[in-house]
Amino acid sequence: MPAVSGCIDMLDSETKAVETPEDHAEELRLWLRLLTCTTLIEGEVRGRLRQRFDVTLPRFDLMAQLDKAPDGMTLSDVSKRMMVSNGNVTGLVERLVESGHLDRRTSETDRRVQVIRLTKLGRAEFRRMATEHETWIADLFADLSPKDVRELMRLLAKTKASAQKSAARRRP
Repeated sequence: MPAVSGCIDMLDSETKAVETPEDHAEELRLWLRLLTCTTLIEGEVRGRLRQRFDVTLPRFDLMAQLDKAPDGMTLSDVSKRMMVSNGNVTGLVERLVESGHLDRRTSETDRRVQVIRLTKLGRAEFRRMATEHETWIADLFADLSPKDVRELMRLLAKTKASAQKSAARRRP
């Protein structure tokens, strides 16, 4: 439920920014719009994953990363791709190993490193979830034309580049 109340708060902030634009810079309104959209979509996906498959979004994301790497990945590589700490990944991995969805082995080149990969069961269950997930995403964006999607992708790529450039300027 906290996601829902947070979502409502963001919607209220965004609505306030639109209603009183003189109090907010255009960039702030854009930030609130992006945050609102992200929260709404992520909340919907989280809810559908939980309801349909009894799976969390982080678990789905971990399985998605491993589905792209049939030979497996190191815990460190998974953490980097998911943009979370090794500690966050370790707990997910433990539960997925216990449930038979992941296989864990020691790296052949470095005995200190563990490599994880989806088992046949894990891959089959992930692909079943991924098929529905793709349908959900299409449904969430159904009111956007192909042209709208292309334009939004172009603008979001420009936004990402701008944010990366700003972050790089702040680094020593």
